[in-house]
Amino acid sequence: MASSTDVKKIVGDLDKESFVSLLSKLIGESKYLQNNPPELIPQEDLAVKHVLDSLLPHSTTTGGGLLVIKHVTYFPGRGNVIVEYPGTVPGKILSFVGCHMDVVTANPNDWEFDPFSLSIDGDKLRGRGTTDCLGHVALVTELMRRLAETKPKLKSTVVAVFIANEENSAISGVGVDALVKDGLLSRLKDGPLFWIDTADKQPCIGTGGMIPWKLHVTGKLFHSGLAHKAINPLELAMEALKEIQLRFYRDFPPHPKEEVYGFATPSTMKPTQWSYPGGGINQIPAECTISGDVRLTPFYNVKDVMKKLQEYVDDINENIGNVESRGPVSKYILPDENLRGSLTLSFDEAMSGVACDLNSRGFHVLCKATEEVVGHVKPYSITGSLPLIRELQDEGFDVQTAGYGLMATYHAKNEYCLFSDMRQGYQVFVSVISQLED
Repeated sequence: MASSTDVKKIVGDLDKESFVSLLSKLIGESKYLQNNPPELIPQEDLAVKHVLDSLLPHSTTTGGGLLVIKHVTYFPGRGNVIVEYPGTVPGKILSFVGCHMDVVTANPNDWEFDPFSLSIDGDKLRGRGTTDCLGHVALVTELMRRLAETKPKLKSTVVAVFIANEENSAISGVGVDALVKDGLLSRLKDGPLFWIDTADKQPCIGTGGMIPWKLHVTGKLFHSGLAHKAINPLELAMEALKEIQLRFYRDFPPHPKEEVYGFATPSTMKPTQWSYPGGGINQIPAECTISGDVRLTPFYNVKDVMKKLQEYVDDINENIGNVESRGPVSKYILPDENLRGSLTLSFDEAMSGVACDLNSRGFHVLCKATEEVVGHVKPYSITGSLPLIRELQDEGFDVQTAGYGLMATYHAKNEYCLFSDMRQGYQVFVSVISQLED
């Protein structure tokens, strides 16, 4: 078997020309990989084609090599790809998962360069998907191609999984959720699973859950010059939301483990949008809606929080007369008309955060590889949310996360990554494989 030093020598460094060529093809498809249904439904098989063009010549499918490749599709044009480089020890395995072939939307009018074609500015590789996540698709494809070309004799089987439908959950049963349901990833539980879809070259050891909420407030419409005859839903919404937030922060304070994991913020509950049906400046409206989200560190349970928020709203509705009012005629009950203001809380689809296992072999080899290649290791946690990985952890996978794009350009206008960062990512992957041989 190859020693860890041998593996690095055999596999070598990232081939810049090959990587940039593949990335250019992938970014050239990104206009058709935007995921925002129902208007924009990505056709991930456009990206799959370029991955397969690179890897099939080295596969058992063509007889040209050792790679075992499965193209798995649940919706027409929306495929996933599982690529396996076989090792010699049964049950010894590691995987690179999470490289997704869909992207968030981009409006060319808002960008300084064409988002849908790769452009190069020194070390910068620019275009939609370079950081999230087509850059990683190209990177892991190059890793698997290089393994197939150099044929190191590994104890571990190395698996790469390229997935569809990560950026939007409106349509399910397309990507990794379906692969897990069908048992196609079950073998990956026997070793560390590295989810490659974060940024900034350091291990991301914690992410936040997200609970999108809407608070609809009903009052009574009336002329603003006769405010005593109205129930002002805007005032009620502001006061009720303040009370809800106070209770949330009382019940879900900063958790002691957040410091251990280095979370940048504790759990938060806040408004982000406000809407009302419209009307004149001299009208107190009949209703309004405040929307926002809860970002929840993974040490609290999403369902517990949703239950509590509903309890807060129910209690405020029952005691609507006790809610703080604004001025001598501001009120939320009109006894003569038997009218009361009211709140209705609803939720969109929620997701849970994840706290990676800090005692796992996968975490330790990722940290050692990062320190070796990048020069330092500083794991971090954020209450940004990554879909799907908590479900994988709950299914028994040892999920660790990393990424080699730039957080500053993640989902942003003028997205780019740095070739030098991607090269270091490749070296980290090779180091991880090497360490797991020992």
